Amino acid sequence: MDQSQYPHMFAPLDLGFTTLRNRVLMGSMHTGLEELGEWERIATYYGARARGGAALIVTGGMAPNREGGVFAGAAGLFSQDDIANHRIVTDRVHDEGGKIAMQILHAGRYAYNPDCVAPSAIKSPISPFVPKELDEEGIEKQINDFVTAATRAREAGYDGVEIMGSEGYFLNQFIVRHTNKRTDRWGGSYENRIRLPLEVVRRCRAAVGEDFIIIYRLSMIDLVPDGSTFDEVVELAQKVEAAGATIINTGIGWHEARVPTIATSVPRAAFTWVTKKLMGKVGIPVITSNRINTPEVADQVLADGCADMVSMARPFLADAEIVAKAADGRRDQIAPCIACNQACLDHTFSGKISTCLVNPRACYETELRYEPAAQPKTIAVVGAGPAGLETAIVAAERGHKVTLFDKADRIGGQLDMARRIPGKEEFNGLIGYFEARLAATGVSVRLGQAARTDMLQGFDEVVIATGVNPRDPGIPGQDGPNVLGYIDVLRGGAAVGEKVAIIGAGGIGFDVAEFLVERGHSPATDLEMWKREWGVGDPEENPGGLAPDGPQPAKPAHQVTLLQRKAEKLGRNLGKTTGWIHRATLKMKGVKMIGGVNYERIDADGLHVSFGEARENPTLIEADTIILCAGQVSERSLADALQEKGITPHVIGGADKAGELDAKRAINQAARLAAIL
Repeated sequence: MDQSQYPHMFAPLDLGFTTLRNRVLMGSMHTGLEELGEWERIATYYGARARGGAALIVTGGMAPNREGGVFAGAAGLFSQDDIANHRIVTDRVHDEGGKIAMQILHAGRYAYNPDCVAPSAIKSPISPFVPKELDEEGIEKQINDFVTAATRAREAGYDGVEIMGSEGYFLNQFIVRHTNKRTDRWGGSYENRIRLPLEVVRRCRAAVGEDFIIIYRLSMIDLVPDGSTFDEVVELAQKVEAAGATIINTGIGWHEARVPTIATSVPRAAFTWVTKKLMGKVGIPVITSNRINTPEVADQVLADGCADMVSMARPFLADAEIVAKAADGRRDQIAPCIACNQACLDHTFSGKISTCLVNPRACYETELRYEPAAQPKTIAVVGAGPAGLETAIVAAERGHKVTLFDKADRIGGQLDMARRIPGKEEFNGLIGYFEARLAATGVSVRLGQAARTDMLQGFDEVVIATGVNPRDPGIPGQDGPNVLGYIDVLRGGAAVGEKVAIIGAGGIGFDVAEFLVERGHSPATDLEMWKREWGVGDPEENPGGLAPDGPQPAKPAHQVTLLQRKAEKLGRNLGKTTGWIHRATLKMKGVKMIGGVNYERIDADGLHVSFGEARENPTLIEADTIILCAGQVSERSLADALQEKGITPHVIGGADKAGELDAKRAINQAARLAAIL
């Protein structure tokens, strides 16, 4: 095992009573598994991450009581049965050489629960319920419930707990004036407002003893009005240390903040500079967090003195073995987290089990198994987009002899276009990962070769993953010289005029709009530019870290109008946790968004539209260039031709169902097919 490439990441961390084997924390993620009660499945999930090298794992948030649960029925340690079930998980993690802490998460006013409680009766913008303002007796109950959760965690075999004091949850709500309007000893002065978190830490430490990890998750930058000043953050950190915390972990932004904090368009390690400000001001280790997704980034952050340890959460969904692979010199085999949120956070906030776009086995390890093939076969896969790539790689891993065809001269399919969008640079790493896996598994790759039916007749199995073609909207004048398809723009580099009308406001329409408004320089690769665009300031100068002048976006490169036929909010079907970011980005760049239109015709002046079933209010959208993003249709011609020849292929991905291009669905479908071929 050679760890020399990442010396800072692999340095042990001595906590006094115990030592962590490296500097990588698997950060807390709510998966929904605990609510299922399938404890072998949960143990397998966490055990895989311990075996994969995480020094310390933090579970998804466990409620200290019913009113504090993120939603009704949220998991917690409420009984002896719960303790016994959690012991299955902690034993598995310990058997795999890891350590695990249970996060105690009290949602406060964020709880999707009519019984929610908070310092003041102020409804949050992300929940429909007005919380009950706690009285003195109620506050005492909450403290006792935190302590009970911590002691039960120890009884269940956990190595520690993380007390959630950031992201706008219960304890954080007491800390800032934004949500704490009290005038008693729990409100008013800063000393009063931090009384509750300090009391929780102090009493938990007294209850669990000295040889138990207590992590306090501290909001380093709130990104909401009336947030904490940095002097207050430092004061709280020092008092949390004095109260008995072992480690301080970093929280960035409240859930209601209008600044993205973990989406793919956020630069890597975008907030480590905030954590660095705390270094040297406390004597206990400090963890930094958010958009640290590769061993290189993690090691550099540590080398730069930004923290004593790094938190990587979603990267452990993408690849349970990320740390072990880095240690073993298998860096190119690490499945990258692309920070898309599509299968993790979007699932969480939709009440689904979390998983991962690039790793469908995440949280499904006991169900989706890649067993060696009982009888190796020859398999042809046509199409080197995400569905075809995943099928080819998994089938080859299982021992099949796989040949992959694609008419293009490079792999990636729609991913090859997605990676060109500002803010989607992480897709480059995904394509690189697929290239490495193809080579490692011995797949025969035939690029620049359009597969024909006669070329596929000798294979035992044929998989058609030929993707989609752009849908023809049938608009009079669309064959004019001022009309382009999205492929011409994204892949072909076609010249685009100053004024642009985009027909279609699905995911591709939004992508094309973002591609056009940037000036060839992505904020996702320029932290200072990104901070200006979103109005992120220095918390030492601006309470909460919001710049006083607000967002200052750069001038857009094109004047863009985005249109759709449906008379509804544009981008309504974008990602549940990221759609608002795309809409806000385009709004900041002056993009006009118009719904409920009929496309009448295109001429040299631009795009002529009308509105409603009666086709009223004829309007000219002046445009130098009109770009067609009017949806997709499945490319099934080869599949149909094979069936005519008596060959029944497996059809997956966009070729099976076009809809809105969905790499998550395509990769999941491909993995499940390849697992049983």
